Amino acid sequence: MEKRKLGFWQIWNMSFGFLGIQMGFALQNSNVSRIFQTLGANIDDIPILWVAAPLTGLIIQPIIGYFSDRTWTRLGRRKPYFLAGAILASAALFIMPNSPVLWFAAGMLWIMDASINVSMEPFRAFVGDNLPEKQRTMGFATQSFFIGIGAYVASKLPLILTHFDVKNTAPLGIIPDSVKYSFYIGGVAFIVTVLWTVITSKEYSPEEMEAFEKHKETEYKKETHSAEWFANNGKSHITKGALFLIVSILFSFAIFHYDLKKDLYVLSLGLIGLGGLAMFVSGLMQKANNTDNGFVTIMNDFQFMPKIMKQLAWVQFFSWFALFSMWIYTTLAVTQHIYGTTDTTSEDYNTGANQVGEMFANYNLIAAIAAFLLPLLAKYTSRKFTHFIALTFGGFGLISIYFIKEPTAFTMEWLPMIGVGIAWASILSIPYAMLSGALPSSKMGYYMGVFNFFIVIPQLVAASILGFLVSKFFNSEPIYALLIGGASMILAGIIALTINDKSKIIINE
Repeated sequence: MEKRKLGFWQIWNMSFGFLGIQMGFALQNSNVSRIFQTLGANIDDIPILWVAAPLTGLIIQPIIGYFSDRTWTRLGRRKPYFLAGAILASAALFIMPNSPVLWFAAGMLWIMDASINVSMEPFRAFVGDNLPEKQRTMGFATQSFFIGIGAYVASKLPLILTHFDVKNTAPLGIIPDSVKYSFYIGGVAFIVTVLWTVITSKEYSPEEMEAFEKHKETEYKKETHSAEWFANNGKSHITKGALFLIVSILFSFAIFHYDLKKDLYVLSLGLIGLGGLAMFVSGLMQKANNTDNGFVTIMNDFQFMPKIMKQLAWVQFFSWFALFSMWIYTTLAVTQHIYGTTDTTSEDYNTGANQVGEMFANYNLIAAIAAFLLPLLAKYTSRKFTHFIALTFGGFGLISIYFIKEPTAFTMEWLPMIGVGIAWASILSIPYAMLSGALPSSKMGYYMGVFNFFIVIPQLVAASILGFLVSKFFNSEPIYALLIGGASMILAGIIALTINDKSKIIINE
């Protein structure tokens, strides 16, 4: 029994919800630093205020994936999750630009990003569930198209609204109307597009999915482990967890003793410490033969993830480290390095901030076009070579911003973003196409959530160390964060060439 081949409009409908999801995500990425700075945040503190977003994804996505693998309702398997996320995210988009103070805005970022995460990852698994293997790359490419279009429109919204006499400036501490109304439009688009996918798309029943799985060869092999195996694996987890906890304590003490930037606690306590604690607890539970629970399953499945997933981890790490540096620092870098101001009430600052919106819009438009061109290159070369080329273009695009002297529409808004857009299209599709063929349908949602670890962890690292690096070594000049990001993306491309991608997938079907 094989999954049926879907038509163009069926793939279109099942991906349409990503248009709204990405509008919300793009509004967050291109405007939250501006909101934080407007409400009084210092440049050096911006990264730590962003830490809620990736930390939320780290926790939520594998949990949502785990439960969506085990869910079946009248709505389906994945649809209840991205519908609930859409409702919450839409509400958050209406509240965020009305934040009265900085701490409230930071809290709303946490809620908004959590809601977007609840919607986003089940959509990835939705493609894996509903499409035959040969059509999955086309499915992810269609998602990338909607991601590009949605982000393009959302990034341009503040500037578009200024043409309708919506104010782009506001008194000190007040969010401009152009930003507020953009978030309102994004909130409406989020819920409407997700509802469209929920109404027009169907999911296979659990019985059908089980029948498909019997005919699928996968790198993942289901095994039944004995109590002795769990006990030995538990000992290993306890040892590794204890080592992580010791490193966390020593690292945290060094931060305190040498009065280092407090952002580093995110790395020492939030990442190393919590990771070690989770592993230690998992080990204790396995030694006590308390193994029939989701927590132990999640920890062990993470340990024994498919080989190609481990290979892609480093590529994802350096790719998303670069992207996070761009999302956090582009507004700050452009307004300070090119326009020479940090005054959020000035015309120059808001002109530069709107130009960043144009830059973000343009790289997403390029991504929407490249989403259907990159598979053609991959067909005649390979997916890993295509990913290498795309990431290299993206890295040089970020680096080129440093050399801009005259911020014209072409030199500023288009030229650097061509490379970034090509990289973004590749990041959103090719790694998922490589991965999907190695995953069992019974764990598709969970492993897609775990794959998000390699998106979230680099963002946490970036939030921890970028502020420290910029303030300590680069005189608090945010343009250097973009140079670091560009180098990181090029490194990701080089590592991509080492991936052992043997899967026979027809890229452009």
